[in-house]
Amino acid sequence: MDQPGLFDTLGLTEYEATALAALLRLGQTTAPNLAEATGIPKARIYDVLDSLADRGYLKVIPGRPKEYRPYDAETVLERAVENRRQELESFEQQIADERDAFLAEFGSADDEAAAPAAELFHVVDVGEPSESETRRLYHEATEEAYVLTKSFEYLDAVRPSLSSALDRGVRIRALFYHPDLLDDAEQRVQAEVVEQLRKQLSAVEFRFSTGRLPWRGTFVDPSMEYDDGEAIFLVEEPEVPDHMRQAALTENGSFVAGFKRYFEIVWDHESVASV
Repeated sequence: MDQPGLFDTLGLTEYEATALAALLRLGQTTAPNLAEATGIPKARIYDVLDSLADRGYLKVIPGRPKEYRPYDAETVLERAVENRRQELESFEQQIADERDAFLAEFGSADDEAAAPAAELFHVVDVGEPSESETRRLYHEATEEAYVLTKSFEYLDAVRPSLSSALDRGVRIRALFYHPDLLDDAEQRVQAEVVEQLRKQLSAVEFRFSTGRLPWRGTFVDPSMEYDDGEAIFLVEEPEVPDHMRQAALTENGSFVAGFKRYFEIVWDHESVASV
């Protein structure tokens, strides 16, 4: 009955993991049928299914008897990410509610003499760490997100958070390398990604730079008052494979504003809308 791997990461009980795995394989069914198929006690099956429905992993179909239909596997993963994001937001609100009392007792956030100087940059490895930071930027974006990329080959890794940003009304623009600047393999990846954007994420605006870009990355919510924004980027080093590289992160408002100025110049004067 044990369902290891990703089901553990989702924080499901053994019965919940077993029920969800069975539903994803079997499709729509009733609670008694699912209990019979999985060995989950009939006295527990309704509570298990209600818990999965509350998390957004399945839909309850009214009737006599009512039935349970799982969402597709991709939607389950997206809901899991969204659930975790909401948990984080709830935690952040709890911290905010206690902030004033905590600082009053243990020290002021305005005590600049005791505070260390903020670092201009810090780094993470390229791959899952950099993708995780990119997802965070999309989740935290409130107005704008900009992408500088060769082929956006990591789209699948950030798709749920990017989609969430679009749903919140965040404007997202992407500057791709022109295909003529890519090798054959990169051209194929880029063509597939562009097709996905056109069919599934049509709110994402994109163009193709006519020249090589000096860096790649994502930056969000730049302010021309230089007091807001965040970015993750890496300087182009064609001779160094990505898996041996690190990406830089910054919350320096002036730096992020500079990114925006550069992006808009290329977007307006050194890019084309289609290839």
